[in-house]
Amino acid sequence: MKKELASILCLLASICGMQAATPHVRFKNEATDTARINTILIDAAKAVGDARPEKRVAYIAKQFAGKPYVASTLEGETEELTVNMDEMDCTTLIDNVAALAFTIGEGRTSWRDFIYNLKRLRYAGGEINGYASRLHYVSAWILDNVHRGNLKEATNSFPEAEYTVKTLDFISRHHDKYPALADSANLDGIKNVELGYRNHRYPYIKSSRVGNKGVTAQLHDGDIIAITTKIPGLDVQHMGIVVIGDDGIPHLLHASSAAGKVTTETAPLADYFRKNRSATGMRVIRLCE
Repeated sequence: MKKELASILCLLASICGMQAATPHVRFKNEATDTARINTILIDAAKAVGDARPEKRVAYIAKQFAGKPYVASTLEGETEELTVNMDEMDCTTLIDNVAALAFTIGEGRTSWRDFIYNLKRLRYAGGEINGYASRLHYVSAWILDNVHRGNLKEATNSFPEAEYTVKTLDFISRHHDKYPALADSANLDGIKNVELGYRNHRYPYIKSSRVGNKGVTAQLHDGDIIAITTKIPGLDVQHMGIVVIGDDGIPHLLHASSAAGKVTTETAPLADYFRKNRSATGMRVIRLCE
């Protein structure tokens, strides 16, 4: 009896410890958000649980088709882990899909495990420590997660890839566009992050080469792509997911501000780049196991 009681107490202590470690979450709607997360995880585990990460990404991304595009859903009076499964922009779509794909890869199907993975992807070092700890720049998101073994940059494995150098300071130079930066401590934090991205060197594939056979042949269904930009001080202007049709032609699945929803472009990926004059090219990112 004493051994059974001790086991129960250990179990309760473990549960309490896990609850204490769970970050405070700002849900759009806790009941519907958690139910939708669980539903997607259970369905995806059955459908693509044993597939490589990119296949899981592609499958899960399609579950968000038609969801409305809404910007700035992560903003609030304080920096908290925000979960919104009904509204998203290009970066929160990637956050959600990647965290769900990671959770499936771990053999887990609970929204609590999704929360853990979302936090470790979205924040520097996987920890929330104020506004500046969120990985606002995509280059920072890539480098931080590559360093921790969450992501791998596949761009430089493409023969067509080359390197560019850019100083990232768009956020601090346009601080009036970000309500949180009215707080001087937040602004100082962002400036401190930007110090690490002066003359930042990163690989990319030029827009004119996206349609080359050598590029399309190496793209995977479910690759995450970051669309690089001409905009001064900014590395990436948009993100999306490669969806390869039965004809082998890659298309872009993304949260589109123009369409007002998550959608897959009917035109090939190469055409998307030809029409996008502010884009310079793309980076290709994949999940690690």
